[in-house]
Amino acid sequence: MESARVEKLEVAAYVVPTESAESDGTLEWDATTLVTVELAAGGTRGFGYTYADTATARLIEDRLAELVIGRDPMRTAEIWTSLIASIRNLGRPGIASMAIAAIDVALWDLKARLLGVPLVTLLGPCRDQVPVYGSGGFTSYSVDRLRAQLAQWVKDGIHSVKMKVGREPEKDAARVRAVRAAIGDDAELFVDANGAYSRKQALALAESFAEERVCWFEEPVSSDDLDGLRLLCDRAPSGMEITAGEYGYDLVYFRRMLEAGAVDVLQADATRCAGMTGFLKVGALCESFGVPLSSHTAPSLHLPACVALGVVRHAEYFYDHARIEQLLFDGAAVPRDGMIASDLSRPGLGIELRRTDAARYLATF
Repeated sequence: MESARVEKLEVAAYVVPTESAESDGTLEWDATTLVTVELAAGGTRGFGYTYADTATARLIEDRLAELVIGRDPMRTAEIWTSLIASIRNLGRPGIASMAIAAIDVALWDLKARLLGVPLVTLLGPCRDQVPVYGSGGFTSYSVDRLRAQLAQWVKDGIHSVKMKVGREPEKDAARVRAVRAAIGDDAELFVDANGAYSRKQALALAESFAEERVCWFEEPVSSDDLDGLRLLCDRAPSGMEITAGEYGYDLVYFRRMLEAGAVDVLQADATRCAGMTGFLKVGALCESFGVPLSSHTAPSLHLPACVALGVVRHAEYFYDHARIEQLLFDGAAVPRDGMIASDLSRPGLGIELRRTDAARYLATF
């Protein structure tokens, strides 16, 4: 029997304001842009998305859609490969890979829906659920708001929580102490500098953070400074893992990081590394190096792959994206006892865009 063909691709962008101005160690923002792709084939629709910029939506509409329409959605690898080849002169890192991510996720969702199964079933689960860590604690927050957010996650059963550091290094040790007092002794505390520190600053603060039992130090220096990351891996206090990788767009980036011994745990983001297909490839790479993987942001998108990959340590329950997914998606992942699990009663990715709710955020491109 001949397979259905992709008949239509629709792309949209939604600019969702944050609750208040937010910042980390190296960036400030007041909105998040969600770019969505919907595919139609055989009377079924597939849904995918990325967190990027409206320019990503324009690229999909102008350049990439024509490479998908008329194709067999069962041949996800073939379509992904052709999309990667098409952006050779545009550059693999950045917007082009994020555009492919939205399309690739939609293709996987469509494929699973055409087969009438949840995406996690199609991928082949190795467990029923995956741990999450609560992530937010922006540097723009007052100490009281910082303490309240992270303490609430712990109260809700999330055992690990992460805060941002690096904007005012001289205040970071005190902010970390305040959070430790708020979350208690048993919860795991993570910090993320977003590459804001110099090597010596990071080494000094690692010692200070260790006093509050910080066990995860994310991007203590720039993720481009592989020697610096390796230095932190070698010199950080016992029990503190060094991690980076969220800005990876292709396998070469991740392989270099792993070959350099620059991380104890690798991060990857399917909304950046060209979708579900790209993320699964990173999982295989991590397994070959014996290094754990952690998904970055977009919890509902990453859930099927995280459940399918035994090498995954946990998934980031990032506040901005979790908020948007709860606001605009039916079926968005919700942690219970610190874990997220796929709803096996829902086909595909398991989420549906609430168009009426999303309409107020619709952006032109």
